[in-house]
Amino acid sequence: MTNKSNLNKELELETISVLIVDDHELVRQGIETFLNLQPDIEIVASAANAKQAIQQVTEFVPDVILMDLNLGEGMNGIEATSKIKAISPQSKIIVLTSFHDDEYIFPAIKSGALSYLLKDIEPTELAEAIRKAALGQAVLAPKVAKIIVNEMQLSAEEKIPLHSQLSVRELEILKLIAEGLNNQEISNLLNIAIKTVRCHVSNILSKLHLRDR
Repeated sequence: MTNKSNLNKELELETISVLIVDDHELVRQGIETFLNLQPDIEIVASAANAKQAIQQVTEFVPDVILMDLNLGEGMNGIEATSKIKAISPQSKIIVLTSFHDDEYIFPAIKSGALSYLLKDIEPTELAEAIRKAALGQAVLAPKVAKIIVNEMQLSAEEKIPLHSQLSVRELEILKLIAEGLNNQEISNLLNIAIKTVRCHVSNILSKLHLRDR
């Protein structure tokens, strides 16, 4: 009897509790119907908006939350993610949405979402993403992963000091500009034509991504 009781407890621990948050009832029902077929996944609740989601999280403390971003009127999925993570930091949030633009991806991840998936995902892949989320492993839709990688590469390029792209003469002129000298004064000091100074200044502004001096 004791062994059977221990086995049941172990099985309970292995079951992943899931909350579905989506403002479309048909979507919620479709996801729930499939996930209920998974022996290790249990849908503990569903919510049509952020307010309901927060209430359900407080009551059930789910292991994983499937979060849509467009929740109709009121709080959106990004705001809901932030509030839910404050209430239940151990709950892992998977964004499941149709949006794959920068303006959604990065705020959602910064708000605490672990994974970001699109609604064209295969049902079996969604179930696997839930299992990975329960283990703390992130999953990103290919389109989303590409956007994140591109952003990281861009950020790495921007970390290279812009002034390192300037020539010795351009650096010299930049220092004089910083000291308040105008083009004519720089021309006189360096004994070069003012037309040359203007050319250098134009190059400096271009390389430093500046509109004017």
